[in-house]
Amino acid sequence: MDNGTPLGDFLRARRDALKPHDVGLPEHGRRRVPGLRREEVALLAGVSSDYYIRLEQGRENSPSPQVLDAVAQALKLDAEATAHLNRLCLTASQRPRDWGETDVSRQLLQLMDGWDHTPAFVVGPALDIMAGNSLATALHSGFDEFDNLARMVFVDPAGREFYQEWERAAHSCVAEIRAAFGHDPQSARIAEVVAELSAQSEEFAGIWQMHEVKSKSQEGKHLKHPQVGDLHIKFAAFTVNGAPHQQLVVYQAEPASPTATAFETLRAMATRRGPARAAVPVAADLAVDEQ
Repeated sequence: MDNGTPLGDFLRARRDALKPHDVGLPEHGRRRVPGLRREEVALLAGVSSDYYIRLEQGRENSPSPQVLDAVAQALKLDAEATAHLNRLCLTASQRPRDWGETDVSRQLLQLMDGWDHTPAFVVGPALDIMAGNSLATALHSGFDEFDNLARMVFVDPAGREFYQEWERAAHSCVAEIRAAFGHDPQSARIAEVVAELSAQSEEFAGIWQMHEVKSKSQEGKHLKHPQVGDLHIKFAAFTVNGAPHQQLVVYQAEPASPTATAFETLRAMATRRGPARAAVPVAADLAVDEQ
């Protein structure tokens, strides 16, 4: 997915994103690098140039927390990007063993079914739609498939019309996959999605190389459905207890708003589409059903 080590690629991208004046350094003459020089980052972090070069080249495998904090400050990383930096330095044995794909629980499917006025769906680390209720399916009915949020944004022609703030949605999708990549750099599914989207979308490939990191949070969205029109929603994302790689995404409308009315229209459409469903069979449920 990148040309060097995950840590080195991240450091280079964040170094390239800064200019000397961003960190209080003078800028004289012509520079051969787009951002800070490695020597300048080393100076700001209080480490030797040789040490920082080894770190960026992947030849320094055990940087101390103090060094990582100093590098994060030098690169002006926020809290989330700093946590990502630290995760990239973990060894395989230090990483959680439960970060792989698992099925969506029956209880969560039933919970989403009960929210008949609220679109809700579950996404995996690569933004695959693992399950969704009928209102979420109706909301995304303009897409070829309700299967992967990043593919829907970058590849499906409906994406640019549906996401009225497309640039924001695009950067958010890539930053979320980057955040998941920090938890599991060896994820075959993340590698597959990144390779496919990079081949199909130059915009995705360009944003991926920026190494922006951001998990889902609470904020607003401006969407446009082909049948019910403009939607101004608030959304929240929650980590699923017992499945930390899963995110439950919930969209909400302000009471008595045009968006709430549009959701009622979508709900009428959704009654013909069935209850919440998982993208793959739930193994535990199959075992129960067979007894």
